[in-house]
Amino acid sequence: MKSICIKTNDSNLLNYLLNELDYVEIEPVYISSNEFKNYKNIVIHYRGNEDSKFIHEISCILSCLVIDELEELFLKNLLQKNYFYFSGDEKKHILDICFSIFADDFNVYFDKKYNCLINDFETYLTCNKSIVLNGFINFRIKDYISILEDVVDEAVNAFVIEKEYFEFVSLLKMYINSQSPNCEVIHLVYNSENSILLDENKNIISVSDDIFKAKYLSDITFSSNDYALNGLLSLLPKKIYIHLIDNCIDEFIHTLALIFEGRVDICTDCNICNLYKKKTFIKK
Repeated sequence: MKSICIKTNDSNLLNYLLNELDYVEIEPVYISSNEFKNYKNIVIHYRGNEDSKFIHEISCILSCLVIDELEELFLKNLLQKNYFYFSGDEKKHILDICFSIFADDFNVYFDKKYNCLINDFETYLTCNKSIVLNGFINFRIKDYISILEDVVDEAVNAFVIEKEYFEFVSLLKMYINSQSPNCEVIHLVYNSENSILLDENKNIISVSDDIFKAKYLSDITFSSNDYALNGLLSLLPKKIYIHLIDNCIDEFIHTLALIFEGRVDICTDCNICNLYKKKTFIKK
């Protein structure tokens, strides 16, 4: 017979385990719960001949408990420990980014975390009859915590980039609002990160080297669209018509809409759009 005693003082964890143990598939298993001076104990007796399978099932349940019930607390603790200098709202936003990272590649991340935890629990329970959950979780799941640390670091990097991006947009909006418009209308013809600027008479605007000077308020760039943004910042039109040749609103177009808030109209089916859809699109 193989017996395992799980010790915890956390009622939520105790209830989680009792609920999940009702669905243990390996038989025969007998479960009891007792409260002693220091811990509340769950004792599981297995009277079959497949000890390794029994240990694996219990390890699976304990692994799911860590992920389902404790992971958010671990992430918060890592943020507080390694990135204490962020405000409460910033840490909450970073935590949301962590969950998004896990969700975007759910199967890969879940398998990595789950396998690390199962391995740690199985290794321990093979040689021990009792496990104190708090102590085990605090000291024996280092590979799992390492995965969380990497995700927290990735989330913080994403947050910093996002913050710098919005600061960049905000600075450019301040610059635009502090200047008088230099023209009424500019047309931006756009296709797959290539740009052509047209004046109000639909003539191509020749972009001189002067336009590239001193207009950026940040070192953030937009690759082949630098000249378009610089041109618009120099010309400061009252109205910008963006003609999407491939009907795609990408990051650059989204950024222009944020910077020139209230001045941008986007279209995909007008005379200019249709004209350039028939042409070989060449960036000027």
